[in-house]
Amino acid sequence: MLAAAQTQALELKAKLFGGFPDPSRLAIVEALRSGPMTVTEFVGATGLTQSNTSNHLSCLRERGLVFGQQEGCYTLCRLSDRCLASLLKEADALPADFARGIYQCTRYNGPREC
Repeated sequence: MLAAAQTQALELKAKLFGGFPDPSRLAIVEALRSGPMTVTEFVGATGLTQSNTSNHLSCLRERGLVFGQQEGCYTLCRLSDRCLASLLKEADALPADFARGIYQCTRYNGPREC
């Protein structure tokens, strides 16, 4: 049986990775790797609608992955931690065979949160 601390750590990791299952959310986080952006800039960078972008940003903020700061009339969003950019960079470097297995797995198409 897992110790309470281990269980809590696993729950936190699951919550972190649960923020990424939707390609739209991941596109937003990927766009933030280049620096802070407004919702309007996300719309241009990702092709998502403003409403859709705002909904996904809300989910990412709730999970602590994205931080928003009011700048005049706009909210400037940024990754909450530089480690997230490093994590995404590491994911870019995964071997092609591993990525192919993920792509072909039908179990990754389960229900999404947020």
